[in-house]
Amino acid sequence: MIRDINRRRLLKLLIAGATAAAIGPSNAAPVPVTQPNHKQIPSSGELLSIIGMGTWRTFNVGSDRLLRDDRTRVLEAFFRNGGQMVDSSPMYGSSQDVLGYALNKLGHPEQLFSADKVWTWDGDETREQAANSATKWNTERFDLLQVHNLVSWEPHLETLEAMKAAGKVRYLGITTSHERRHQEFERVIRTHELDFVQLTYNIIDRQVEERLLPLAREKGVAVIVNRPFRGGGLVKGLQRANRPLPGWAGEIGCHNWPQFLLKFIVSHPAVTCAIPATTRVEHMEENMGAAYGELPDEGTRRRMLAYFRSL
Repeated sequence: MIRDINRRRLLKLLIAGATAAAIGPSNAAPVPVTQPNHKQIPSSGELLSIIGMGTWRTFNVGSDRLLRDDRTRVLEAFFRNGGQMVDSSPMYGSSQDVLGYALNKLGHPEQLFSADKVWTWDGDETREQAANSATKWNTERFDLLQVHNLVSWEPHLETLEAMKAAGKVRYLGITTSHERRHQEFERVIRTHELDFVQLTYNIIDRQVEERLLPLAREKGVAVIVNRPFRGGGLVKGLQRANRPLPGWAGEIGCHNWPQFLLKFIVSHPAVTCAIPATTRVEHMEENMGAAYGELPDEGTRRRMLAYFRSL
């Protein structure tokens, strides 16, 4: 069964590579000949590539045709390198519209795992907002719908549960990017049957290691990690300071700081997928490199953390 799934995924990667012709030439690398690492979604066993893509800020470019085509090339590089999960929200300005534009240009690759959010204080607008978002994506239904930052989460979750039961969405979840919501976040995980949670985790912001990540693993809930680079500031700070990678980074397939930082995150046993965001094809290529090769074990993770702290 797993072998059949891998064959289908390889075929999808080859098809995704062929879509490059639809948007013009690219300086991107060839389609990878190996498979990216996947983890299982606990509630279903479905496999999901460990590096996804966020759209906060990066896809909020309005109606500018040149910028929209530029973001289409970024998305094409994501799919060509084995990416699946793309995450957006009504909160992200024009990002949903731009994402829909890019997906249309690329022919809506079959490997797409679509993740969006409900973000409204009106608990009666769940279905309406989800339908509006689906129109912008030009999709019939989402793979995953999440309650954004726990806004009116009780009525929204109730409606999302009914939508899932009716086959209108495949998975449901909640998100936060703020530590002040962790206590309430924990309560929702304990009292509701969720498929996914999305939270902030990186080599600096590690508070979720204490309670939320172990709880998600205990409850069989998939974890999506947002802000893996602290909005880009973490990578930029390391590069500006000219901090070198450790000499042993290549042993775990890390050839740049984005890969080092992402592999630290996705190697945590509770983490399913990280969703870095970028506006540049070359940065997407770097990010997607973290999906390939060996993942650090617990001892190597401690070594990575110790090295980072020594800088």
